[in-house]
Formats: sequence, structure tokens, C-alpha cells
Amino acid sequence: MTKTKTSNHLMHVVIQVSRRTSVRIAGGILLAFYALAILANCIAPYSFDDEDRRLSYAPPTVIHWVNEGKLSPPFVYAISDGFDQYHRRTFTDNQQQVYPIHFFAHGKLFSVDNPGRLYLCGADSRGRDLFSRLLYGARISLTIGLIGALISFAIGLSIGAIAGYFGGWVDNVLMRLCEAFMLVPGFYLMLALRAAVPPNFASWQVYVMVVVILSLIGWASLARIIRGMSLSLRQRPYVDAAQLMGLSHWQIITRHILPHTASYALVAVSLTIPSYILAEAGLSLLGLGIQDPIPSWGNMLADSMAIVIIQSAPWILIPGVLILITVICFNMLGEAFRDGLDPLYDHQ
Repeated sequence: MTKTKTSNHLMHVVIQVSRRTSVRIAGGILLAFYALAILANCIAPYSFDDEDRRLSYAPPTVIHWVNEGKLSPPFVYAISDGFDQYHRRTFTDNQQQVYPIHFFAHGKLFSVDNPGRLYLCGADSRGRDLFSRLLYGARISLTIGLIGALISFAIGLSIGAIAGYFGGWVDNVLMRLCEAFMLVPGFYLMLALRAAVPPNFASWQVYVMVVVILSLIGWASLARIIRGMSLSLRQRPYVDAAQLMGLSHWQIITRHILPHTASYALVAVSLTIPSYILAEAGLSLLGLGIQDPIPSWGNMLADSMAIVIIQSAPWILIPGVLILITVICFNMLGEAFRDGLDPLYDHQ
């Protein structure tokens, strides 16, 4: 009964919170980002490693609808590179070469024939389509934060509930372990763990290791809070009744302890995912995370380390803008859930 009541309460809170305009906007943006990441193979016009060094830092391509004074299907001109009188790189449209935009061709939503190039968001330092890399990079940046947070909270919930329920020496040992992790600042612990990873790991191995590292730096604080909640919950009459009915310790923890911590866990996960996304971006920006040519929003920001490059190619900051939007949206959801679960919050 208690588990059912807790689930019904959470569902009621989710429904109430989802009626807020800010939650709908934030949720819609996040759903769109995850959908684009999942469909990257179909939407992105190029592979993430398709490059043309001749067009490094090419600006966003202008799509034309009028040809020789007549309305026509969308097309782009060929891109010609050169230098101006001050020896600065320039890009111009070669109107002698026209490339129509094809829709739903070659398994892509839109594309142009080679050697034409369609840069919706401009190109990076190696002439790779930034829009395509943003879509593929979303798979790394968005999933690492989500998976890392879920694993971290699964560990924190389990250890906290076990420590609070059993108490005694079990509680002492687990809490001292938590304190050992909390003594070291999270960022330095993350760097130390990453330094232990062999440099010759493949990209998928680095991805797994980054997920594991992020999971290990955030569980301790949650475990201490869940432990305190479990200490209080184990004194409740329904826990005594479950013990008299012969339920095992594991059944009592999963059915009567953890469900009552779900409200806090929901809020904590929503507020922690952004920090994990930023942690991955920081690692990748420092060259310790996902390595080029595999894109993530963090390592794509490496191109923006020079002010001169930002001035001449401001579109390379788009990954940072997407990280900012994602973090804001997750924080908005977390704040909304926290308000909705606060007993003093007015739902009317």
C-alpha cells in the first residue's frame, strides 16, 4: 500500500508540475534535443568526420530560392576560398556552380551532391559540417550526463538505504567510505580517475570510462541524505509490520524504504544531470574526455579557445550555447519538481 500511495503521489506531482509553462518549454526543448540526437544518422547531411580542409571555418551556407529571377527549388552555390588585401581568409559564392538541395535522398533528410557543401551552421577548423557534428555530439554529451547520473543515484540510493536500515557497524563502514569520497573535491577526483585510464583506449572505451568516473564522484552526498531518511523510515509502524510478516531485509528496503525516498531522488537527479553534462564538457575541452574526431559538445568547444578564431568564426561557439540551454532546461525541471514536492508549495 505504501509503495502504491507513493507512486500515486509522485504521479500527481508530475501532472501538476507539467502544467507550468516553463516546464513545458524546458521539457519540449530537451525532448527535441534527444530526438535529434537519436535521429542524427538520418538528419545530419554529412558524417561527423567528413572534412574538406580547403573550407576550414567556412561560414554558414546561404540557401537560395531564386535563380535567374525565377522562383526555384532550394539550392546553394559552390564555395570558393581566397584571401583579401589584408591576407585574411575569405569565402565567396561561385554562382557558376549550382547544387540543388535534395530531400529524402541517400537516406538523409536533406543533402547536396559532391563537391557541393551545405554548412547550415558553418564549418570547423577542418572543414567539417558543424551542424552534423552537433547532432552526433549530442549523443555523447546528453547520454553521458543522463546515464552517469542514473548510475550514480542507483549507487547512492542503495548504499544510503542499506546504511540507514541496518545501522551499527554497517552504517559506520559505509559512511566512512562516503566521507572518503567527499573529502576530495569532485573536479580533482574526476581528473585523478581520468588520469588512471590508459591513453590508448578506443573511443567507446573512453565513453564508458567517463560514465564510470562521473558516476563515482556524485553518489556519496546522495547516500548520506538517503541514509538519514532511512534512519527515520525504519522506525515507522509499517516497517515493524513488514518484519512481523516475515519479509526479508531486501524486500523491506525495496518496498517500504526506497519508495519513500523517491521524491527527493527525482529532484536530485534532475538537478545533478546538468553538472554531469558540464563535467563531461570540461573533461573533453581539456583533452581528457572524448577525443576528436568523435564529436562531443565539449571537445567541439576546443576550437573556440582562441579569441581571434571567435572573432572570425563566431559559429564555433554554438556547442557552448547548446550546453547552456540544456543545463538551464534541466535546472528548470529540477526546480519545478522541488517546488511541487515541497509540502509548503501551493499547487493551485
